[in-house]
This record gives sequence, C-alpha cells and structure tokens, in this order.
Amino acid sequence: MDLLQQDQKKLGNNLDTVSIAVEAVMKPSVEMPASAVSVKGYDFNNGIDHAAVIRSMITTGFQATSVGEAICEINRMINWRIENDPSVPADDSLPDPDNPNAPPPPPPKCKIFFGYTSNMISSGLRESIRYLVEHKQVDVIVTSAGGVEEDFIKCLGSTFLASFNVPGKELRDKGLNRIGNLVVPNANYCAFEDWVMPILDEMLDEQKTKGTSWTPSKMIHRLGQKINDPSSVAYWAYKNDIPIYCPAITDGSLGDMIYFHSFRNPGLIIDIAADIRSINNHAVYAKKTGMVILGGGVIKHHICNANLMRNGADFSVYINTGQEFDGSDAGARPDEAVSWGKIKIEAKPVKVYADATIVFPLIVAETFAAKVEKLKAEQLK
Repeated sequence: MDLLQQDQKKLGNNLDTVSIAVEAVMKPSVEMPASAVSVKGYDFNNGIDHAAVIRSMITTGFQATSVGEAICEINRMINWRIENDPSVPADDSLPDPDNPNAPPPPPPKCKIFFGYTSNMISSGLRESIRYLVEHKQVDVIVTSAGGVEEDFIKCLGSTFLASFNVPGKELRDKGLNRIGNLVVPNANYCAFEDWVMPILDEMLDEQKTKGTSWTPSKMIHRLGQKINDPSSVAYWAYKNDIPIYCPAITDGSLGDMIYFHSFRNPGLIIDIAADIRSINNHAVYAKKTGMVILGGGVIKHHICNANLMRNGADFSVYINTGQEFDGSDAGARPDEAVSWGKIKIEAKPVKVYADATIVFPLIVAETFAAKVEKLKAEQLK
C-alpha cells in the first residue's frame, strides 16, 4: 500500500471518529412541554424585596425549589381551613369522639398536626413556633420531652449563643450544657426543678383526692397554665386548648424530675395509653389532615402513625437533614410513608433537606403569617 492510500485510510478512520463524537455531543433533544418551568432566581435589580426573594425560590432549583414547594403545600392546608372543600357537604359531620351526644362539629376543616424536636425550642425558632400556637394556626402538637421542658426553662433563664467547638470538659467544669452552638447554664435546670416539683406534688394530690388521671398531654396543659408566661409555647397551647402530646415524656429533664419526685413523694402515675387514643382520634375524626414536621425520630413517627388510622394525611411537609440510606425513620422520604398508609396515595408531600432554623421562618412568612388575619376571621365564624 502506497503512502497516498495509507493517508486516505487514516482520514476515513478519523472522519468516522469525528462523526461518532459529533453524534454524541450533538444529541437531539425532545421538545419541552408547554408546562415545563424555566429555572429563574431573583433579580436584585428589582430592589430588595424579601417576600419576592422567597417566592422566587420555587423556580431557583435544588433545595430552594423544595422550600417553594413546601410553601405551596402548607398554603393548600391553610386554604382548605379557610375556604373548606366544596366537594364535602357541610352537613356531613362526624361526632365528637369523646362526647357522642354533643352537637356536630363546625363544617369540615383541615386539622394541622405540627411536630418539632427539642433543639427547635432550644434555638430561636421557639418564637416562630410560639407564634403559630398563639394565633391558633395549628391544631395538634407533638414534641419530645426536651421540646416541652426547654420551653419552660427559657421562661426561667436564658439560653446563650456559644460555639460548636467549645471543649466539653471546659463547659462541664463551668456548669454549662451545650446544645450545638448554644449553651444553657445548669442553674436553669436547677430553677426548673424548684418550679416543677411543687406542681408534681399538686398533681399527685389531685390524683389521690379527686381521682385525676394524668396523661402527658394533661400534665403539659397544667404546666402551661402554671408558667403563665406569654413567651411560652405551652402557655399559648393552654390558653387556646391546643393539645401537646409527648410520647417520650420521661426522656429528658422532666423525666429526671419525675424520677426524683418518686423518691420524695412517690405515687404519681402518668398514663400514656389515654394519650394514644386521644391523638389517634384527632386524625380519625378529621375531614382532612396536614402534617408539618420539623426534625425526625419519635415526633415524626408519632404524627405519621396517628394519620395511618385514617389511611394517610392529605398534606405533608417534612423539614430535616436526615438521609434514607441507613433506613432511619428520620431520613425516610414521604414516599416511604405512602407505602405504610401514613400519607394518602394522591397527596403531593414535600421534604426539604435543610436546617429548619434557616428555612422555617421563611416558610412561615409566606404561609401562616401571611394568612393569619383570614384564619382569625374563620375562627370567629
């Protein structure tokens, strides 16, 4: 083969290679449907408009879009509370589960189950949570023991900003308890003991003399009454008759106090069985339900499991940083709850992978806070 033929063969091979590369790089696209949404963020040439920045998140992508979708999902819950579902007749009412002879309840509403872990209360997110309870924007609350006691402890003493990196030994020597980059002086827990012990005495006395049957939610209701402090979540839950359920009531400082109390004045009984009936009935007898859950663990599962009793919640928003690869309930995506019947098959649930202290105040601003006057007007009807 002469040199000319060799060059022609090489050229042919190169052309084939280039053709393959061009075909790979220039792969034709299908035409996007008319419903496709273009990615677009906020343009600060339009000025500083915080509400517009939040509204733009839904088209920004990544977790910003999840935040936007969470806002839409929560607004669907709220709109249903305000406007009712026209597909459900107003006179199609269910009886009060605890009083079958009572008059039927008001026209159908969406009952909102709200859950949060203790660190949410330890942080400044407590003020956002208190706002929702103060203005009756949620119906049923589930939290951990820390979510209960830290609320009261903050009424008795301050929690302070610190650092994630302060050595534990140094803090222990100073009597400071670290929660992430926050610290709580141990004196606050001593003050909590001084405050709560006489209340436990009263509860035990009522149990003995009046036959009062105490549950975790009844106990928290009494503590909310006793704290008498408008900065407290439990105070507003007491004022507005919003139940706070705590299935792990002994897993924290409250449990420590109950333990110590059992030595100095034994006999107090706290019945968790009555509370499981109560929270499940809230779900079973609701026309529609929504779940807004900050964090994971027992508070997330307790709300989801109550909604299993009605074959799933209609609306759901999870906000946490849990991942599903380890099989944890905290990391489980909403679709896993669908498989258990805890979220309805036709629902459009949302999970936001984010620190709730960052994103939840933004979500509240575009949902509950934006519609608070309409909700108040509906409550007065």
